[in-house]
Amino acid sequence: MTTHSGSVLELDGVYQSYGDTAVVKGLSFALARGSIGCLLGPSGCGKTTVLRCVAGFEAIRAGEIRINGKRMSASGLLVPPEHRHIGMVFQDYALFPHLSVQQNVTFGLRGLARTERDARAAKLIELVGLGGLAASFPHELSGGQQQRVALARALAPEPDLLLLDEPFSNLDTELRQRLSLEVRDIIKRSNTTALLVTHDQQEAFAIADEIGIMHQGEIEQWDSAYNLYHRPGSRFIADFVGQGVFVPGEVMSGRQVRIELGVLNGVIPGACGESCESCGKGCHVDVLLRPDDIIHDDASKVQAEVMHKAFRGADILYTLKLSSGRSVLALVPSHHNHSVGEKIGIRLDVDHVVTFQTGAAQLQPYRL
Repeated sequence: MTTHSGSVLELDGVYQSYGDTAVVKGLSFALARGSIGCLLGPSGCGKTTVLRCVAGFEAIRAGEIRINGKRMSASGLLVPPEHRHIGMVFQDYALFPHLSVQQNVTFGLRGLARTERDARAAKLIELVGLGGLAASFPHELSGGQQQRVALARALAPEPDLLLLDEPFSNLDTELRQRLSLEVRDIIKRSNTTALLVTHDQQEAFAIADEIGIMHQGEIEQWDSAYNLYHRPGSRFIADFVGQGVFVPGEVMSGRQVRIELGVLNGVIPGACGESCESCGKGCHVDVLLRPDDIIHDDASKVQAEVMHKAFRGADILYTLKLSSGRSVLALVPSHHNHSVGEKIGIRLDVDHVVTFQTGAAQLQPYRL
């Protein structure tokens, strides 16, 4: 991998294994200064191991890890964590219970004069929205407030790189969503470069500028949340990110594919769509349909039966059975409240056509 000018963090062909089991397989990516990256994937994909290697908690078998252009990890080289100028936010906060908020934040600033330490801590405590709580102790704070203290403490030494390991996993869903946005704002205002590890897609989408989807020790796609959702680079990503089902389709040309609900127009990605002129019409593909691709339309002649409904406040997620017996999902404004067993009119509204060659191993449709 070519060195990226201005990159704070670079991983170049990193391998890591435990015994004979390869956990990280040739990983390469870079984070520009001031950007927030995320490693997103299911449990066991290797994302936490990558974070531990970046932090210096684990050596790597091959490749290089560089921070601000300096080699921190390579075969036979391991710069210890305390010499990497990184900040770390753990999922369990790791606050000192016997220290106040201010004392926790100033803990890593021992090299500064007292007045400097106090001024820096006051600035960070205010930045994370805890003004007035500097004298409080961790047990007097809520989970969200404790997480803010952990963030302020990690940012206090002005690290080159901030690492966040599943930072909201101990919080309830509503607080996690709100705090995700607040943490992104805090990191951006402090102009800190950050790498987040999580299995929570909404958390990743809310915080990160760029996301790497990890699968079996490799990054399958490093991209924006928008592209991961609408332009997935692999079948695993299409199935892992967001919700959706695959339905069979027949390629009519490089720009058209027919499915049960009608004809989709757009560039047909994948090997079959690209070579359609040479292989002819009739190639079979699997077409990804997202809940927002199916529109409720009373005037439509195409009918589908409501099999299941999940109320989500402003919307209802319907599982609908087509005439063939296949199921699709539709996200419908909640004032269209239909009963299970009722038939409703639907139509297609697909902006991004996502297809994959039909394989022997069929993906299971999304289940509520």
